[in-house]
Amino acid sequence: MIMESLPILEAQNLRKNFGAVVAAWDISAAIHKDTVVGLIGANGAGKTTFINMITGYLKPSSGTIHFQGREITSLQPREITRLGVCRSFQIPQLYDSLSVEENILVGLGIVSLVNKKKDREKLNGHLENPLETAEAIMNRFSLIDYRHKTANVLPGGIRKLLDIAMSMVGKPQIMMLDEPTSGINADQKFEIMDMIMEALRAEGVTVLFVEHDMDIVSRYSERILAFYEGRIIADGGPQEVLTDNKVRQYVIGENQKSGGHQGGQRDAQN
Repeated sequence: MIMESLPILEAQNLRKNFGAVVAAWDISAAIHKDTVVGLIGANGAGKTTFINMITGYLKPSSGTIHFQGREITSLQPREITRLGVCRSFQIPQLYDSLSVEENILVGLGIVSLVNKKKDREKLNGHLENPLETAEAIMNRFSLIDYRHKTANVLPGGIRKLLDIAMSMVGKPQIMMLDEPTSGINADQKFEIMDMIMEALRAEGVTVLFVEHDMDIVSRYSERILAFYEGRIIADGGPQEVLTDNKVRQYVIGENQKSGGHQGGQRDAQN
């Protein structure tokens, strides 16, 4: 009998309270290696809270998080990043006065500082020639033509690519993307997303991404987690989740005009 492989990431019964406000209710999800998972839901539904708990920026009020079988619930963001769980942000976190190449070199330098005590020999091999490493990353993310431009003059889509490229310098195993196509022109969103996904797949990275654009979600997700009021209300393939009645009402919003939205909120809580 062949047993199914263990998940690379597993969240169990996560709950997060901010005073009397409950931002996450009993969230459980197992993520397997080499998958692409889309996270959908309205603003405040719990998607970013979930990512923030996984990456250590928020500590759950209760529940546990395991990465490759190791519990990481109490670890700091830097420790979690060092293990191979990285993220990008909705608003790119860049050094605006530096060039694209300099931004990536700064990222490589931070990796050096974080890891030098952990595995000096391995790191020296990785960073033996940081300029070559930076060039390889720029090529991977189609940034080579922008290498000498400062980050503050880059178009929105290129800023996104650079932010994700900088997150990749630590060789993550899981990448979490927070709205990767926000701020990108509609006629460029598929082109930019194709570049992102091609680069991440080439590195064998498992991907979770938060997205409001259902065209992007349906095109790139193998699996979707739909959030509503701090809970996962649907979990499955794109066709299954995007046609689910609760998702259509509470996430996509198709039935809100009927006046049943508030009643639907009460139903979802029960």
